[in-house]
Amino acid sequence: MTTLYEGAFAKLNLTLDVLGKREDGYHDLQSVMQTVSIRDDVEIDIGTGKPWKLLCSADGIPTDETNLAWKAAKVYCETLKKDPDGIEIRITKRIPSGAGMGGGSADAAAVLRALNRHYNNPLSIMALAELGAQVGSDVPFCVLCGTAMAEGRGERLRKLPDMPDCIFVVVKPEFSVSTPELYRKIDEVSIAKRPDNQAMESAILAGDLEKVAHNLCNVFDPVVTQDHLELNYVKSLFHQYGAVGYQMTGSGSAVFAIVSEFEVAAVICNMLKENYPQVYICKPV
Repeated sequence: MTTLYEGAFAKLNLTLDVLGKREDGYHDLQSVMQTVSIRDDVEIDIGTGKPWKLLCSADGIPTDETNLAWKAAKVYCETLKKDPDGIEIRITKRIPSGAGMGGGSADAAAVLRALNRHYNNPLSIMALAELGAQVGSDVPFCVLCGTAMAEGRGERLRKLPDMPDCIFVVVKPEFSVSTPELYRKIDEVSIAKRPDNQAMESAILAGDLEKVAHNLCNVFDPVVTQDHLELNYVKSLFHQYGAVGYQMTGSGSAVFAIVSEFEVAAVICNMLKENYPQVYICKPV
């Protein structure tokens, strides 16, 4: 039996635009995405000689074949015709669930990377990301990591230069948002402000943190904030204590701030911890 270890990194959406509904029922997206240092740890035993099994440290996460990590292992083994002779996946959860931070997708991506390494890298990282699209829309980016532009359903990726050095403060409120419900709402509203992805790319290329912060834009943010006004409270605290920019990530409900110094992040963290148990300080990776 062999045990594989892999980190599963959370993602934040610096920009997120919904371009319209496709014939297959999905939506076309454009998003500049960034991996951050909040991570789950994934361990995989290969060759257990027993039926497949998945264990997770957090409650409420499925531990059967509906889990994206399990799906990823199945897709990899079936596509490459590998027989692992029994797999056990163990996930130590730190990425909050229902946050828009790609926790399940990150776990799936970690499984794909670990299995690919175990079998001597038959797939390039881009081919592995392409395989991940069969598992979920955010999986391709979570395979790639770093800073990238994701388009289509999330499967078309273009690597971008590294984000300028900074610190993120991430807050996950108690509530979560139904992603299908949110897409239904976004189809019914006129989007007042869309991201300028070209400006975001230029800001990243220039290493200009203030410009990156200025170009943060997520079309889902106002739609969710309208129903959950407490997000305005969190954002006002971010603003009050010196964040250079802030917004919601993905389809929510986590909101993040970009700050330039750890001391600022620590102050914001302390101000929020009383009302929000899930507050994180992290960096781009």
